[in-house]
Amino acid sequence: MPQPPPPPAPLPAVVQDALVLADLTRRRPAAGAPSPDRAAGARSRNRPAGARSRNHAAGSRSRNRPAADASRNPYRRLFAVPGALAFTTGNLLARLPMGMFSVSTIIMIAGSRGSYALAGAVSATGLAATALVAPWVARLVDRHGQARIAVPATAFALLGGLALVLCVHYGAPDWTLFAAYAATATTPNIGGMSRARWAHLLRGDPGSLHTANAFEQAADELCFLLGPVLAAFLCGVLFPEAGTLTGGILLMGGMLLFTAQRATEPPPGRQAHAAPPLRAPGMPPLLLGLLATGAVFGSMEVVTVAFADAQGHRSAAGVVLGLQAAGSCAAGLLYGVLKPAGPAERRHVRCLAAMTALMTLPLLAARTAGSLLALAPALLVAGMATAPTMVTAMTLVQRRTPEGRLNEGMTLAVTGLLGGIACGSAAGGWAAEHLSPSAGFTVPAAAAAVALVITAGRRLAVRVVTDSRAPR
Repeated sequence: MPQPPPPPAPLPAVVQDALVLADLTRRRPAAGAPSPDRAAGARSRNRPAGARSRNHAAGSRSRNRPAADASRNPYRRLFAVPGALAFTTGNLLARLPMGMFSVSTIIMIAGSRGSYALAGAVSATGLAATALVAPWVARLVDRHGQARIAVPATAFALLGGLALVLCVHYGAPDWTLFAAYAATATTPNIGGMSRARWAHLLRGDPGSLHTANAFEQAADELCFLLGPVLAAFLCGVLFPEAGTLTGGILLMGGMLLFTAQRATEPPPGRQAHAAPPLRAPGMPPLLLGLLATGAVFGSMEVVTVAFADAQGHRSAAGVVLGLQAAGSCAAGLLYGVLKPAGPAERRHVRCLAAMTALMTLPLLAARTAGSLLALAPALLVAGMATAPTMVTAMTLVQRRTPEGRLNEGMTLAVTGLLGGIACGSAAGGWAAEHLSPSAGFTVPAAAAAVALVITAGRRLAVRVVTDSRAPR
């Protein structure tokens, strides 16, 4: 029987091509590519096992590098969620005027009527009306959807703002200013609606939701840092009504962009029998703690202005307060990168304890040094405890709010903060006037301590009840 001819001896050129092909295959394997020739296969089989394992490990590291990068950049992963960047852009545009309207109203009314008392009274009336109306608007948002309610509610609020501008410009009676500014209370809680979207998109992913809450808190700080500066600039450079009008345009434009992102909107929760958030277990003490936390913010603002005025540098008060907001913004972004450890209830107590301790720094700086140069870094450091505390508190609000009523729960939290800001402003102003500007810094430190006692006391009571019900 004839035998097949022996294979020809490999030529140098063939061997060289095989080596080149083997090198390309080793660096970038392609799906469906032809297998290497016998020479390359022999070289691969004859390579030491250690070399093969090192190449395998290198390939594994290369494949795992994107996941590692994502874990090191939680904000990049957060905004990789489809639609997140679009609704966040609209949210920021609509949120910036929240820091503009109050300052614009005070400048506009005080400049036209020559009375800061009237301007402050009108602003306080709007704040009180918001505390009453905002939960009702949020309840409608939960029941019928964000786009269906938020846009007409914003339009009605802008009509109130426009009426206020016209009443001030044409010298209408004082009572019309109160009525017009009270109509702006239908402005939806854009921060609460944004947090509700994150909670809907990131349900089942507590780590990413923690990062989202941290970003939202940093956005709050940034908007309330830039809003007053922008309002004062527009009212001073252009005309007194410019801040209110610009804020209205930004609010409506941002709200339209935000509500246009229907894919990320939480579905309406038509649950007629769902318990109201105010009755949810753990919500009343949490809202009381937020009330005390708001008193920290309100009193710190008034006391700092009074202290700067006593030093003869009242115009520098805004810059010094901006340092506190900057510290809070930076701490919020950093806190979002860190992975939370332990239950949120325990973290909330720790954050409040840190805020109580750090709020003593402005008091020490004012009482010992007595200068703005010493107060500025103290406020910067004290502000770093604000954002982590608020992030953890909002996480607890999201968890304790009944399903389908998240916007209402978030709005109740904001209402508690606003009520605390009003009470803190009154208490801080009284202390600065009847005691001394430096002694006024005891009010924010005391308010932080009250928030800590409320939260720690509730946690201790729950632990005692749980232990007493445990089987022995």
